[in-house]
Amino acid sequence: MRFSTQGFSARFWALIGATFLGFLGIGTVLPGLAPHVRHDLGGSDQTVGFVIGIFSFVALVSRLFSGPLADRRGRKIAFLAGLFSCALAGGVYLMPWGLPGAYLGRTLQGFGEACLYTGAAAWVVDVAGIHRSAQALGYLSSGIWGGISAGPVVGQWLGSFERAALMQLVAALIAFAILSRVPEDYRPAPHDGKRPWLQMSLVPPGIAVGFVNVHYPVITGFLILHLARHGNSGPAAFSAYAGLILLSRFFLGGLPDRIHPAKTFYGGLVFMMVGLLLIASGPSPAVAVTAAAILGFGFSFPWSAIAATVLRRTPERERGSAVSVLSAFFDLFVGISSFAAGAVSHRFGYTGAFLMAAAALGAAAFAGRFVFPAGEMESVVEEDERCYETSR
Repeated sequence: MRFSTQGFSARFWALIGATFLGFLGIGTVLPGLAPHVRHDLGGSDQTVGFVIGIFSFVALVSRLFSGPLADRRGRKIAFLAGLFSCALAGGVYLMPWGLPGAYLGRTLQGFGEACLYTGAAAWVVDVAGIHRSAQALGYLSSGIWGGISAGPVVGQWLGSFERAALMQLVAALIAFAILSRVPEDYRPAPHDGKRPWLQMSLVPPGIAVGFVNVHYPVITGFLILHLARHGNSGPAAFSAYAGLILLSRFFLGGLPDRIHPAKTFYGGLVFMMVGLLLIASGPSPAVAVTAAAILGFGFSFPWSAIAATVLRRTPERERGSAVSVLSAFFDLFVGISSFAAGAVSHRFGYTGAFLMAAAALGAAAFAGRFVFPAGEMESVVEEDERCYETSR
């Protein structure tokens, strides 16, 4: 199997670059947001939690809007709306509006992220072709993770929350300018009547995506705290986790296009399970870093396997809505599991939270049985192989 970026046009990479800039801006304000609310604006610790948490709630609700917008008005409109909202968020942070300004900024960021990702995901699949949907989404995820990873570093380097907010404004506007010059081939088709936002066929894939991501708030919230008692390798382990996700999604994101997606889905779950159980055991620093890398490697595959499978079955004019539904399940499960992880850690210790995340992978594997009918997917892969060969 060869890794290749051949066949991806300059338009495709412009979409990836604009996505990177959008998420770079979102990530840049994160390191200084809590101190800004707590010290500059006089908010309490509870206020800090509310300001940070409103982002996820707004992003979840905004999926109801972003998917239909991308399908009925175009991917470009949804993408531009997301970037414009992110730029507005940066401007609002710079206004002397106190705590209401912080809430408004996070609200605009949540809406912007929902529209940005939905528009970008549907558009890159349109441009790359449905037979390369997994690889296209892998590159897109690399742009997102690259922006989210680099953003906090940039924010720390800038030295103040105001400069970070200005960076978010500028990055979003540059991305907006780039995207404005990218032509869109997708033409929305008329929609007869109102179609339900949540189609039952998307429930099993959404549940599978949700259970896969139960581990995410556990890693972000408790990895460093847990490993502080076992050699203090948390920062290095988290870097290994994020780095493997970024690299694997870039170089191996196309695997579900070339082999049965179920193999990459269940293979990813196995690697994730191994990584979580090793971390839960309280390992030495070397083992902890290796386990986090294994976890990140495994996490690179389930999303693209499920999303590519769903998008192959979805008519072009409904792909934006499908992406938004899957993303909504992600938001919902991450939000619920954040509270659950805190409760489990309080009662059973940090090890219990990691075991909870490992158990969730078992539920994801069960849900996967309803996502990957073997006979259907084999025929789809064979058809994709023919499409790929004829497009070379």
